[in-house]
Amino acid sequence: MAKDAPTALDLPMVDPLPEATQKYFEVCQDKLGMIPNVLQAYAFDIDKLNTFTAMYNDIMLGVSNLSKLEREMIAVVVSSVNKCYYCLTAHGAAVRQLSGNPILGEQMVMNWRVADLDARQWAMLEFAESLTVASAKTTESDRQGLRDVGFSDRDIFDIASVAGFFNMTNRVASATNMRPNDAYHAQFR
Repeated sequence: MAKDAPTALDLPMVDPLPEATQKYFEVCQDKLGMIPNVLQAYAFDIDKLNTFTAMYNDIMLGVSNLSKLEREMIAVVVSSVNKCYYCLTAHGAAVRQLSGNPILGEQMVMNWRVADLDARQWAMLEFAESLTVASAKTTESDRQGLRDVGFSDRDIFDIASVAGFFNMTNRVASATNMRPNDAYHAQFR
């Protein structure tokens, strides 16, 4: 399977892919119309790919009081601070899709503070941004600010988990020159 664009670390995929991985890639192709380059990039080591997908699936798709859109919004805010081209492109498309609002997707990528957000979303995104910029400066008053707009301690853990996951993946994507699939650019506009 060829990537849309090679990464600086053009590590070869395991060949042949294990049957379970091949099936997973086929599901991606059927549902998304592509195999995300991030998955192909991790496919040089099936254990790393499986770890990445398990964590992504748990954090982004697992049980949470945060909606899928809210989690994608956090991903975009973190990726915007980190200037991660891959994630801004891919998760900006997800915000456009999930919100049904291409303008919101663009606002989130460019400057989330210009978006028409409610107090809950604003507090969530401000917290995620703060964690990204200087996590050690987080205080109880920051957490209380989230509680004041209706987030539980479990929700705070989930916000921090999404922010932490994307801080990690942004760094891997930037370090390896990971490029988004071309298809993301035109999706849900």
